[in-house]
This record gives sequence, C-alpha cells and structure tokens, in this order.
Amino acid sequence: MAISQKILKAKIALQQEAVAKQLRKLRIDAEMSQDNLAQLAGIDRKTINRIENGHFSPTLDTITRVCVVLKITPSNLLGSGKTTQK
Repeated sequence: MAISQKILKAKIALQQEAVAKQLRKLRIDAEMSQDNLAQLAGIDRKTINRIENGHFSPTLDTITRVCVVLKITPSNLLGSGKTTQK
C-alpha cells in the first residue's frame, strides 16, 4: 500500500525532529558548545545549529564527523533502529 505524500512528509519531519533533539542532548552530555563540536568536526557552527533546530538534514559525511567527535555510532544519533508506528 502506497503512503500519501502528506503522511510521508509528516513522518520525515518527526524523524528529523528526533535527530535534532538527540544531537543536542548528546552534545550537551559531552559538555560541548555548538562551536566546539563544529570546530572539532571540521564543519560550520551554523550547520550544527541548523541541524539542532530542524532546519537542515545532515549529509552522511556530517553525521560521521559529528559521531567521531562525540565518540558515538551513527545509530546512537539516528535512533535505536526500532521501527515507527504505521
């Protein structure tokens, strides 16, 4: 059964919000500012800010850089691997 575009967009927005909240939590837990994380990851601070505020979808390269600096795996950032409700 195909999913409607409206439902798809809503589910994507929820997932992006979850990643944004998780990044902020992990960064704060690591006692890092957005600037510290960005400098160590070799990306712009505005990129971290935009991801945390849900205004930007990070590339795999950005996710990998952030994860290396925070000493986590991408699955820690992206979620537990559990499926979402239908």
